[in-house]
Amino acid sequence: MKMIMLSILAAAMLSGCGPRSAKTAQAVSPEPAPVALEQQAAVIEWDKTVHDFGDVSAGDGPLSCSFTLTNAGNEAITIFEVVSSCGCTDVKFSREKIEPGQSATISATYKNEDGPTAFDKTLTVYISGVRRPVILRLRGVVHAKAKSLSELYSTEKLGDFGMKSRSLKTGTLRQGLSASENVTVANLGSRPIEVSFTDVSEQLSISVSPNPIPAGSTATLSFTVKADPSLYGKNIYSATPVLNGTKATAPITVTSWTQENFSSWSSEKTKNAALPMFSQSTVTFNTVKAGETLDITFHCTNKGNNAFHVFKADADSPALSPVSIPDIGPKAEGDLLFTLDTSLLPKGDNVIMLSLTTNSPQRPLINLFVSGEVVH
Repeated sequence: MKMIMLSILAAAMLSGCGPRSAKTAQAVSPEPAPVALEQQAAVIEWDKTVHDFGDVSAGDGPLSCSFTLTNAGNEAITIFEVVSSCGCTDVKFSREKIEPGQSATISATYKNEDGPTAFDKTLTVYISGVRRPVILRLRGVVHAKAKSLSELYSTEKLGDFGMKSRSLKTGTLRQGLSASENVTVANLGSRPIEVSFTDVSEQLSISVSPNPIPAGSTATLSFTVKADPSLYGKNIYSATPVLNGTKATAPITVTSWTQENFSSWSSEKTKNAALPMFSQSTVTFNTVKAGETLDITFHCTNKGNNAFHVFKADADSPALSPVSIPDIGPKAEGDLLFTLDTSLLPKGDNVIMLSLTTNSPQRPLINLFVSGEVVH
């Protein structure tokens, strides 16, 4: 196998799983013992978790932004600490109690002293009542000198409406909540552009500010995906821009990954939840000729006290399709069955990732792998 195969299989081993094959398998390390989870009582809404400064120059000096959180729960919360990933980012916040319905702001300033480079800095926020710290991100690209809008935003143009990419994404989306992000867009033309949107997915809201976008200027495109109880796993939403009354020739897409929301679960319910443990996480098939169809089986033991359920199985290749993904009862075992159509795979070594979105608080997203060599 090539180095990329070895790297991915090594990652699978570290995740505590091993390979299983429809024909020939090679065993790896068993999964680690489960770790107990604490109840997450607080309910917090953020205006954003990522701030993208976009393209700036080294001479612009320090870059500042803020993140606003709202206490959407029933008890007061407190920000205990905010830890920056490096000394290049200064942070300000208050440790005063945030009552239900109230909001607070975390201010951050990136010093912009590292010269021309892309940066992606994190703020780790510790809040009372929250099981895991929240990760906020500051990112952008610093150039030695300012670049023209056409240099920065002509990668994917819709008329004079410039974007770096029409394929956008949000962070993890939890059921009952929404996920928001924003990107910078540009008017590359000589007259203002009035922007509206049509054919917008039901779960998506999208807008541009300022609107109209002045000639030769930038604007912020903001988008929010609201969780839908019928949609789990990877989903792609879309909206087609209408520019000065003319419908664009291609849509903007937003990819979002929806998982179950366990924040309101009691400690007792969490303790007794499903706990899936796969005996092997990578199915490795021998060298096969393109066109063969293989049966792929992943064996699972549910060590929890409630049934294990897979909301959705997403493969990163259309060659892998589900056949049977049954619920597995408490303290029971079962097989998840798939088929692999090798005619849809390229020649050579292949690694396909299969992502399961589940009802297990300890394993809400499980990544499994199918690997092998296809010859023509």
